[in-house]
Amino acid sequence: MAPKRKSYAGDGFYPTSYYAASRNTVRTPVKLEGRIETDICVVGAGYTGLSTAIHLAEKGYKVTVVEGAQVGWGASGRNGGQIVNGLNAGLSTIERRYGEDAARFIGGLVQEGGRIIRRLVKTYQIDCDLKSGNIYAAYTGAHMRELEAKQALWRKYAMNDHELLDREALAQLVNSEAYCGGMLDTTGGHMHPLNLVLGEARALESLGGTIYEMSPVTRVDHAAARPMVHTKAGEVSARTVVLCGNAYLGDVVPELVSRVMPVSTQMLATAPLGEELAHSLIPSDMCVEDVRYILDYFRLSADKRMIFGGGTVYGGTDPADVVAKLKPNLEKVFPRLKGVKIDFAWSGNFALSFTRVPQMGRIGANTYFAHGYSGHGVTGSHLFGRTLAEAIDGDTARFDVFEKLPWYPFPGGRVFRAQYSTIGSWWYSFRDAIGW
Repeated sequence: MAPKRKSYAGDGFYPTSYYAASRNTVRTPVKLEGRIETDICVVGAGYTGLSTAIHLAEKGYKVTVVEGAQVGWGASGRNGGQIVNGLNAGLSTIERRYGEDAARFIGGLVQEGGRIIRRLVKTYQIDCDLKSGNIYAAYTGAHMRELEAKQALWRKYAMNDHELLDREALAQLVNSEAYCGGMLDTTGGHMHPLNLVLGEARALESLGGTIYEMSPVTRVDHAAARPMVHTKAGEVSARTVVLCGNAYLGDVVPELVSRVMPVSTQMLATAPLGEELAHSLIPSDMCVEDVRYILDYFRLSADKRMIFGGGTVYGGTDPADVVAKLKPNLEKVFPRLKGVKIDFAWSGNFALSFTRVPQMGRIGANTYFAHGYSGHGVTGSHLFGRTLAEAIDGDTARFDVFEKLPWYPFPGGRVFRAQYSTIGSWWYSFRDAIGW
């Protein structure tokens, strides 16, 4: 007898987080039961799945989304809320590995994800506290040289939206003595991530799309001309299936298991700080991330909490004490917050690819997938959703470029890949510590 599959999402309800507690929509989940016929079946109601579904529904397709938990239960509903342009693998890495043509192609679209988010928010009137501005903060002179090189490289590919900041200029935007300078990306931004994805779900439904929640997928038959998605109580027959489970697809599709590894990152939210203190800490009200390998990222919420994240655990397990892990870094950046009350602390997984470049492709003739944003999924997922929709609608030009980019499994296989990656991260953490 085959072992009983345990749902990746437990009971399927949102884990405790500031975002779940402050969401502005409470949905009544509808489970998939019986057999459904549709044009497109999307597996996963996160950013990738809903971006794909909305772009296809806008083109007139009948779209059905199947989600194992609640809409946005995974990374889409509990991430840092930061609109950061680019991929985890920077343009310099893309250029070195794949050549100038690939870098020029990717450089021409890495800001598109943010534009898609803004279009969806405006078109569908999504209330998600959307704000502008993303700051990269540098601890050392070496970090500043990295930012100078990044600015020069992005300008090479016609992106002129980055402004270098010395210590004094940075302090006008984020008031911390921890940093020696930084860089401002005026096209970045931040928002309430769960309210964004919930708004996208409403947008899809307004276009005639259907979302089934609390319906974990148990099997995908993708060999047939008309693929089939199975859950415990139902099945969807579709002309095309799109797999958007990312870090939480598990082993449902064996062909995808070795492509990515789940990695957890942690976040906390303080009690409301009040307008005066909050403004004194981040006068610009922009989001901030530093440029270390294992970085910290933070921003103010609409109700003036400090939302602070960082750290990684390869393999996707949660640390025993999120607050103990993050609070020392919070207090290093903002000593005035020493002893501040923490109202929420949570963890969640993103999908890491070995090359740090997200992947898009096909298994079988009519089953597509996208995953592996490696911590840069807010913008990348929206871009990939549009690109998948283009390909399914017949324009494969951009899809073909991403599908052909080489990918590699993690050394050590499924058993030892987390240990291998952890050892590698120690080296980069050591470099960060000595300012190399």
